[in-house]
Amino acid sequence: MSRPKITTLLIEDSGLMRIILSDLLRKDPEIELLATASNGKEGVAKIHKLKPDVIITDMVMPESDGLEVVKTVMSSYPTPVILLSSLEKEDPKVFEALSTGAFDFLNKEEVASLARQNQYPLNELIKAAGEVPLEKLRQRDIKKNNHAHSFDAQLQYEIIAVGASTGGPSAVETLLQGLPANLSIPVVIAQHMPEHFLISFAKRLDKITPLKVKIAERNEVLCGGTVYIMPGNTNTHVIREPLNQNPVFRFTKRQYKEFNHPSVDGLLLSVAELYREKAIGVVMTGMGKDGTEGLKAIHQYKGYTIAQDASSSIVYGMPKSAVECGVVKQVLRLREIAGFLVSCLS
Repeated sequence: MSRPKITTLLIEDSGLMRIILSDLLRKDPEIELLATASNGKEGVAKIHKLKPDVIITDMVMPESDGLEVVKTVMSSYPTPVILLSSLEKEDPKVFEALSTGAFDFLNKEEVASLARQNQYPLNELIKAAGEVPLEKLRQRDIKKNNHAHSFDAQLQYEIIAVGASTGGPSAVETLLQGLPANLSIPVVIAQHMPEHFLISFAKRLDKITPLKVKIAERNEVLCGGTVYIMPGNTNTHVIREPLNQNPVFRFTKRQYKEFNHPSVDGLLLSVAELYREKAIGVVMTGMGKDGTEGLKAIHQYKGYTIAQDASSSIVYGMPKSAVECGVVKQVLRLREIAGFLVSCLS
């Protein structure tokens, strides 16, 4: 018996983009486009009438923008919402919408250009969103941890390496807000996201979390108490600088099987090679299998490996792959991960 199609509603004020995106969705046998709307107000009215499985909305529109659509939907008719954005100035609203309960976002121009290469990230995201339990789509209210913590003088671990994809922005926020302000080791994060969004993401995290957060730079020495977000236009490794033996970031053209720019596997594999048993690897919510090979390497070097559990993952793909590979030592709910990391260092 075939699965029912995933019903969708598209809200987009550009007539040309509405035609392009509608065509992409109508060609997919697993997706049904119920209707389109040219602004947020019209879109909300059609959402209440048609009750689609998934909503796709532009961020910049007249008569209610994408953020207002998300707020209205989450308060009255919780539904997975995929955001489309192309303007860098709209990035703060994108991340606010994700915190309010939006499912994920894509760069609008990239969706159209990738379709010409027979790649359909919007369609894949819609199919993932169609399987998400509605109780996972909720606004988060978490206060950052400004308290200092008493750590052992001699720490067993020297770095925390994190990978995430779909659902990752909100999950990473939750993780970092739970870490103490006096964390003394570096945190490195590979989050699947386009470059300019990652820059805005790092700025947002720096404001709302107790730790310093920044984009990793070429040849930069890793410092304790700093969170480094890997850039989105390259893959990044951590290596030992030959002269002073400091751990530094290196950008690489090497491509990985699962995902690139940034690759979770690429980051975690390099962390495993450099830090060995003193590394903690964490794979969080996301589609696909990126991170499994990296966690496997950390596991083989006797480091500690953690995966987010199915119940708290927006998409249980990357963590599931690592768990099924047998390389995860601890499976935890999202809200438990920060506290567990602190206990590993105490």
